[in-house]
Amino acid sequence: MKNWKKAGISTAAVLVTFGAAVNLSPVVANAMDTIPVVGSIAKVVTLPSRQMKTDNKEADIVIPQLEQVSDVNKDILRYIDDLVAEYDKAVAKNPNGGQYRVHSDYEVVTDTAKYLSLRINTEVLEAGGEQRVKIFTVDKSTGKAVSLLDYLGSKEKLDTASKEILKQMKTEMAADDTKTYFTADDEMGDGFKGLSGKENFYIDKNGKTVIVFGEYEVAPGSMGVVSFTLAE
Repeated sequence: MKNWKKAGISTAAVLVTFGAAVNLSPVVANAMDTIPVVGSIAKVVTLPSRQMKTDNKEADIVIPQLEQVSDVNKDILRYIDDLVAEYDKAVAKNPNGGQYRVHSDYEVVTDTAKYLSLRINTEVLEAGGEQRVKIFTVDKSTGKAVSLLDYLGSKEKLDTASKEILKQMKTEMAADDTKTYFTADDEMGDGFKGLSGKENFYIDKNGKTVIVFGEYEVAPGSMGVVSFTLAE
């Protein structure tokens, strides 16, 4: 298997090479001009995906980046590196048996005058399946990442959002017995106790805040990725 890490090529190095190609190659530059502009901050571009495969293990990881230099790009690359490291670990642990497949792609879920949100969706198949989500929300005027707490603006508003989510959980469970959420007052007593301010979020087309939890974070795996839209 040709492993990009074993070849001594890090994702960060690929990014440097990509930037050089944009600056030096008219062909690459012209191709990038056809990519739709996402707000005033930058264009969203896609680096060559990380593709690895053995007889029973496979990875296909798409890498989004902001064309403008931003610390968010570094955060995205670290997240991708972690996915690849998990794949490498699975191969090293059981090179000739078992299965491990990972597919990761992205979508732009927020594109307003002020904010851009990139959502990375990842599916991991091993003994069972797992869905993961990571959202990077960026202030277009600064190019910096914005946390949920930053966006809401205060601890009080964060607490209000926590109460609203808990209320939505209980309402959904009362209306549909197929839905289950981990709440602090359930039998286990160790469920959702409130937002930390670091959760995944984006702003929907109606301007409302959507908070997203990955599989197993606040609900059983059968629920998959779940989200809650705040009223205000």
